[in-house]
Amino acid sequence: MKKMKKFLAVVLTLGLLASAAACSSPSGESSAAPSSGGASQASSAPSSGGQKTADFKAAMVTDTGGVNDQSFNQSSWEGLQSLQKETGAKVRYLESKQASDYATNLDKLADDENNLIWGIGYAMAGAIGNAAKQNPDLQYAIVDNGYDPKTMPSNVAGVMFRAQEPSFLVGYIAGRVTKTNKVGFVGGQTSAIIDQFQYGYQAGVDWAAKELNKKISVSVQYAESFSDSAKGKAIASKMFSDGCDIVFHAAGGVGVGVIQAAKEANKYAIGVDRDQAYLAPKNVLTSAMKLAGRAVEMVSKDAMDGKKVGGKTYEFGLKEKAVGLPENNPNLPKEVYDDAIKLQQKIIDNEIVPPYNKDTYGKFKA
Repeated sequence: MKKMKKFLAVVLTLGLLASAAACSSPSGESSAAPSSGGASQASSAPSSGGQKTADFKAAMVTDTGGVNDQSFNQSSWEGLQSLQKETGAKVRYLESKQASDYATNLDKLADDENNLIWGIGYAMAGAIGNAAKQNPDLQYAIVDNGYDPKTMPSNVAGVMFRAQEPSFLVGYIAGRVTKTNKVGFVGGQTSAIIDQFQYGYQAGVDWAAKELNKKISVSVQYAESFSDSAKGKAIASKMFSDGCDIVFHAAGGVGVGVIQAAKEANKYAIGVDRDQAYLAPKNVLTSAMKLAGRAVEMVSKDAMDGKKVGGKTYEFGLKEKAVGLPENNPNLPKEVYDDAIKLQQKIIDNEIVPPYNKDTYGKFKA
């Protein structure tokens, strides 16, 4: 039955023009059409592998942070939009308001017979695994989650980032710039993923402290949420009032509140996942970018080209240019930025290996 539906879908697709503009519905569903030109030309142009782009459908399900989280959900969606603009593929997203929406949204995308279905965020690992078992003929991928190679589903691709690498760099920057010798870290929910940010950051602060021959303390608190911006603001405000002058967040939508607190206190926040300077141009020092959109686009292109993406974990870091620092920020002294870039090369060359959890942090020597 699914094969017949696929056949009919292809026939109908080839007969339609895909010039509709992007749209979204109150239920959190969105699809987007190519932003330029008629679909007849885009439909017939194959990607480098051979599958016609009009035949390729990629979709994603957000975690509870939502598609406008100013973080990796938004970045991932931008990656799919870039894929569509470049290739003419059809893309859409479904937004999850709560964790119970994950399975429902994945079922909807499976019924729509997308070629590649993305889950955004490690919290969706269980739901993605179940969906993949139920639909072995479909390909899935998940951002921020890897699987044990022995048990990894053959139709699921994991996408992981060495987030400790850019976190080390922004920690070094915080240590170089702080005037109070007190800086902070606000995490979303405790997990191995957020550990990468926290301990990479702390190691970077330690590196700067040793370089400057002084002691710099790091206050750490978790919001246990990725969406409660009010809680993020409250936590950061308390850190600022306690003497921190720079606070780094790895907390999705919670981090919007952290940046708001920095603006109100006239202190600095450090953004995450994207260059978040636009949220408070005078109060964002820099950002630890994790370019989820770049990774989503790259893996999607592999799938479009007919490559089997399932059954393996992609890993991205500084070497792959999928994480890093923004090039320009007027709040960041050029000398400090230049020194951070020197450390970046040492990380690429494996001369510095930033820690990614409590254990590796304990063994790290600044």
